[in-house]
Amino acid sequence: VQLQASGGGLVQAGGSLRLSCVISGRTFSRYTMGWFRQAPGKEREFVAAISWSGGATNYSDSVKDRFTISRYNVKNTVYLQMNSLKPEDTAVYYCAAQNNIYYPLHAGLYDYWGQGTQVTVSS
Repeated sequence: VQLQASGGGLVQAGGSLRLSCVISGRTFSRYTMGWFRQAPGKEREFVAAISWSGGATNYSDSVKDRFTISRYNVKNTVYLQMNSLKPEDTAVYYCAAQNNIYYPLHAGLYDYWGQGTQVTVSS
């Protein structure tokens, strides 16, 4: 299984970006998909997750009401729409896949990880 994240970049505060993550190698529709981020000198933290059906989503308090996670199973892709970006959102963003369970907040329970995409928000 491989995860390929893309869509990062440099944006001014208040701007928007959409991250994408494509999964290949297995049946995508049975995976819980999550986004995590890691800023320099900080631990990796949970951002958002979506169940395999799309019926359940979770967000960290810091991104709730600004970020939206969605998935398009036909294209084996999960998205993270990020609006009203703040400088503190600057980090490397990672997508991850969790097989057949829904424990979205626990990084240790994800089976597969992508390589990360850099998001930089300037003030």
